[in-house]
Amino acid sequence: MVLVGRVQEYVELETPTGDPVALRRLTDRIAARLQGLGAVATWHEHEFGAHVVCRLAGSTGREHEQSVVLLLHVDTVWPIGQLETMPWRLEGEVAYGPGCFDMKGGIVVAEEALRQLATRAHRPIVVVIVADEEIGSPSARDIIEQATGNARAVLGFEPPHPDGALKTARWGSTRVRVSVVGRAAHAALDATAGTSAIDELVDQLIRVRELTTGVPGVLCNIGTISGGTRTNIVSDRAHADIGLRFQDSDVELEMLHRVHDCVPVRPGAEVFVQILSNRPAWSADGTHDDLLELVARAGRQCGQEITGRPAQGAADTNFTGRSGIPSVDGLGPLGRGAHALDEQVVVSSLNSRVDLVTELLASL
Repeated sequence: MVLVGRVQEYVELETPTGDPVALRRLTDRIAARLQGLGAVATWHEHEFGAHVVCRLAGSTGREHEQSVVLLLHVDTVWPIGQLETMPWRLEGEVAYGPGCFDMKGGIVVAEEALRQLATRAHRPIVVVIVADEEIGSPSARDIIEQATGNARAVLGFEPPHPDGALKTARWGSTRVRVSVVGRAAHAALDATAGTSAIDELVDQLIRVRELTTGVPGVLCNIGTISGGTRTNIVSDRAHADIGLRFQDSDVELEMLHRVHDCVPVRPGAEVFVQILSNRPAWSADGTHDDLLELVARAGRQCGQEITGRPAQGAADTNFTGRSGIPSVDGLGPLGRGAHALDEQVVVSSLNSRVDLVTELLASL
C-alpha cells in the first residue's frame, strides 16, 4: 500500500497547469525524493511553473555511458478545488482521483523504480519533470530537447493503452489561436459602422471545420471561444483556441499551411493565426522497434507480456520520437479516464510497472 499512499499524496496536492505555486509544491517534493537517491536537481523557472531536471550518476564503471531519460509532468487539467467533487477514494483494486492516471501514478512508478535500481548496475539517469505538459509544453520544449539530445533511450510515463500496451508512436498535436480584430459600434444606432469580430470568427471557424472534417489522419476540436463585451456593442475583438491532431508530418504541414491562409470574409476585419504550441507527429517507422524489444524482454524477466502500438494522443515523447531518439511511452500504471470525472488507476499495476521499469533500466 506504500505506492498507493504515494499516489494519494500527490493527487491531494492539486496541480493545475498555470498555477506555479501549486505546481512547485509537488515538484519540490519529487525532487527532494530523487535528491535522497543521490540526484542533482536543477530548477528552470518559468511563468507557467518551474521545470526540474534531476541527474543520477551511473553506477561504478558506467558513469560515462549515454543516459536514459525519464519524462514526467506534474500538471493536470483539473483546477484547484476539484477534490471537493472528485475526492480521492480507494475501492478494492481501483483508486480514483484527479490526476491519478494522468500522470501522478506514472510519477510514483518512476520514483520507486529508481529507488529499487540503486542496488543494480545502470547507466546515468536523467529525470525531466515538466510543469506545462497539458498545454503542449511550450516553455519546456527546449529543456526536454537539451536533456535528451544524446540519450540512449527516452521513457515516458504517460498512461498506457487501455489493455496496458505501450505507446510506440503518437499523432502530432498543435494548438492554434485564431484572433479577429473588428470595429466597435452601437449595435442599433450605428450598426453599419461596425465590423463584428465575433461574426468574422464564426465564419473563420466554419472554414476551419470545412478544411478538417473528413480528412484522413486529422482531428479538430474548437476548445475555447472568447470575445465581445455587451449585446448592444458590435464586438471588436474575438478569438478561439483550436486543437488540431495529425497522424503524420506531411498532413500536418499541409493542414497548418491551409489554416494559416485565412482571408477575412467581411470588410474591416483582420484575422491573425498564432501557433500556441506544437508537438510534431511521431510516426511508426520502425526506428524504435529495438527499444520495444528490450522492453518486452525486460517484461519477460518479470513474467509480463509487453506489447506496443501507436497512439492518437500527443505527449512530450513526440519531441524525442520525432527526432529519432529511441523512445517509448505509456509506462504509467493501467487505468482509464484521463481528463474525465472517473479518472482511475488499477492498484496492482503500480507494482508490476515498477518491476518492469526497474528491469528495463538495469538492462539498457
